[in-house]
Amino acid sequence: MKSALFLLATCFLLAILAVNAIAADLKATRLRCEYKVDPMGIEIQNPRLSWELQSPLRNVLQQAFEIRAANSLSDVQSGKNLIWQTNVSSDQSNHVVYEGPALHSGDRVYWQVRVWDNHDNTSAWSQPAFWEMGLLQPSDWQAIWITPDWQEDVSKSNPAPMLRKEFVTTGEIESARAYVSALGLYEMWLNGQRVGDEVFTPGWTAYDDRVQYQTYDVTDLLKNGENAIGVYVGDGWYRGNLGFRDQRNVYGENLALLAQIEIKYKDGSTEILGSDATWKASTGPILKSDIYDGEFYDARLEKEGWTRSGYDDSEWKGVTKTSYPMHQLVAPEGLPVRKITEIKPVKIMQTPEGDTVFDMGQNMVGWLRLNVKGPKGTTVTLRHAEVLDNEGNFYTENLRAADQLLKYTLKGQGTETYEPHFTFMGFRYVAIEGYPGTPDLDTITGIVIHSDYEITGTFACSNELINQLQHNIQWGQRGNFLDVPTDCPQRDERLGWTGDAQAFAPTAAFNADVAAFYTKWLADLALDQKESGAIPHVIPNCLNRKDPNANAGSSGWADAGVIVPWSVYLAYGDKRILERQYESMKKWIEYMQTKAGDNYLWQEGHHYGDWLAFNTTRSDYPGATTDKDLIATAFFGYSTSLVQRIAEILEKPADAEYYKLLFNNITDAFQAEYMTPNGRLSSNTQTAYALALSFELIPESLRQTAADRLADDVRKFKHITTGFLGTPLIAHVLHEYGYTDVAFMLLNRKEYPSWLYPITKGATTIWERWDGIKPDGSFQNKGMNSFNHYAYGAIGEWLYSVVAGIDIDPQNPGYKHILIHPNPGGELSWAEASIHSIYGKISLKWEIIDGNLNVQVDVPANTRASVKLPHANTDQVRESDNPLSQATAISDIQQKGNDAVFKIGSGTYRFVYPITQ
Repeated sequence: MKSALFLLATCFLLAILAVNAIAADLKATRLRCEYKVDPMGIEIQNPRLSWELQSPLRNVLQQAFEIRAANSLSDVQSGKNLIWQTNVSSDQSNHVVYEGPALHSGDRVYWQVRVWDNHDNTSAWSQPAFWEMGLLQPSDWQAIWITPDWQEDVSKSNPAPMLRKEFVTTGEIESARAYVSALGLYEMWLNGQRVGDEVFTPGWTAYDDRVQYQTYDVTDLLKNGENAIGVYVGDGWYRGNLGFRDQRNVYGENLALLAQIEIKYKDGSTEILGSDATWKASTGPILKSDIYDGEFYDARLEKEGWTRSGYDDSEWKGVTKTSYPMHQLVAPEGLPVRKITEIKPVKIMQTPEGDTVFDMGQNMVGWLRLNVKGPKGTTVTLRHAEVLDNEGNFYTENLRAADQLLKYTLKGQGTETYEPHFTFMGFRYVAIEGYPGTPDLDTITGIVIHSDYEITGTFACSNELINQLQHNIQWGQRGNFLDVPTDCPQRDERLGWTGDAQAFAPTAAFNADVAAFYTKWLADLALDQKESGAIPHVIPNCLNRKDPNANAGSSGWADAGVIVPWSVYLAYGDKRILERQYESMKKWIEYMQTKAGDNYLWQEGHHYGDWLAFNTTRSDYPGATTDKDLIATAFFGYSTSLVQRIAEILEKPADAEYYKLLFNNITDAFQAEYMTPNGRLSSNTQTAYALALSFELIPESLRQTAADRLADDVRKFKHITTGFLGTPLIAHVLHEYGYTDVAFMLLNRKEYPSWLYPITKGATTIWERWDGIKPDGSFQNKGMNSFNHYAYGAIGEWLYSVVAGIDIDPQNPGYKHILIHPNPGGELSWAEASIHSIYGKISLKWEIIDGNLNVQVDVPANTRASVKLPHANTDQVRESDNPLSQATAISDIQQKGNDAVFKIGSGTYRFVYPITQ
């Protein structure tokens, strides 16, 4: 009897421990503030806080949360002296707005969160996180803008200025911050050590309206006593070559620096040191450094010790005060550019023309680290190219006027290591000249740079060519997300083309966390928008930016002002981005209304149209040309429909009703002008049907007929004919209207034109043209032939959302409710994808094994998913060896035609069933 009681008590105790263990496994993790982990130097007075839930249980939903915040780490951990505490019954775990007392410049706020779930579990307090405010008022700046006191020939690239200052600290240091900006680019050192790990600071913005500054924790870089600051300043986007019209000095002719160091001593006193008239200036080894042309560096001119105290700068020149409005200084919202990874060359070759060439094995963006040993005065030259020509020779004609050239002159002191400072190149191949000795694979290392986004998406399948396509898409994004979303990274362009950006934005958000990246860029879009409402072709606008009518207002390009924030909202549930961009969107709609007039047809102005659509030399088929006025009117309708939905989300009913009526008028006009009564479009092209169907401009009764015409056209050609505007949509439209097999045919095609054709030619990134290298091995027009251009990579969204089957529910954005719809096809035996959403990691893998479809799904805590299993009978679907009806956390099971549909909560699920036809 005693042993039985003991056993019962033991079991009861173990049960209690098990429950407590499970409760302890409920965690709040990955705390973020405005999409960033522990951000320093923000200026948003009411930042938004986010976290993820982790739990081993299924069907976990947050029921409530509690946040506590304090000004010190010890206070927040102890729960004492809190500045803000909130306990809310809510499932919201993202974008929770800080509602504590107003914050001041330099304030640091530590915060923690704990959560309750629907299983009566309570988490422990999370690990603490923090955010720190930047300088919020112009009066906080005691430093002044300074520029070297000398004259320059600003028609060309000049030696990079070196600015320095020595100072003495007066006590034991508690903490120190450096706030730094430049007109141009800067690199800063304190006491011989690099400040921060960011490059291309302060970034590229609409310089006429705002310039960013960075905040650095320099506590550990300062010394008691004597200290020294040294700063290089480079031309960058501000005054270097920019645009494809031989432009320089687009934003100004004089480089400038603004630097302020704030020191808090342990005795409670503070000290502020900043750039002022006592700084010294000189030039040194950087003889020129230009984004397009590269860098010339003469190591013999290095000034040893110039960033340390005790350096003799008596021969240096002075500086003068210059100006830039302090109220236009802003803290960064976007992502810093950093050195992300390194690549070693895969081989060295001799070309038929005699060049010694390294093959990096990957078309990359960044620069090289050179290791060299040789006599003083020896100059090593490095040239960069994306491709070799048909005979295997170095090919640079597609760079146009961009030199992409590095020259390094040795100082002759043992092994020397060199990296450039204010330039970047797009390249796979490197030609080396003047190297003392025989170069080997350790002579150079590729340094890959881009905006430091978190890679959140993966995709793979049983077709290795499609896997290479996904690789190319992701590397195209890496190469063109360098502070702004550029078109290409190699020729004399590298601009933030809006058409490319809107086409690729949904794919970008699958691949990576790009919310902050686009938030920053969209702010510049609104600032650069013309008074008329026209949105420039490139953002930041550097093309005739003072002309109120030039280089702006192209349909499908300027619509980025609506489509990109909408894409951010869908991927991240970010309502604030809609609020902030709303007036800009309205202005763009008003501009199109003005151009369209009372007949609601936009039939004037400059438009790029369906850029680089399929062309041919056939006499009976000149090419897949879609009338530009049809495209313009279609995008007029689409952007209007999006703004209507946005107005509803923002609870602006009058606006929503206005835009609904406007959309109906545009739709009526479109149908009367461009469509026959039988659903045939006046431009009988794949792009025309893709736009009209995707934008719902065709009457519902005729949409299937129009989709049939589209599928017939694809089958007739057996290939894609769309350009930049039609390509992102065509596969989705075919899938939606029952032609998934036709979409797979396009995906699997290996001949020109297709997504896989460039891969058969050795591509490691997405090309600008379908035939950048023609089937005969020759090149397309050298004036516009980038081999790293992400627009056609927009098919990536379809790989995630259709082939694998993870998609967004627009009614519950940010993956709060996930759509799981695997789509086996295209002769694939398996496919898998994962996305680390703002709620956590979503993953899906399907595989056909012995006539059964095996599907594994991972749904993060605090979300739910709707599942549609194709060709499935609900009675035959098993989940983890259980009949579907008996599995846990599964509800609303229905048979819809040939598909099994149901809902699931969070957790891991394994489905298997025989595929029915």
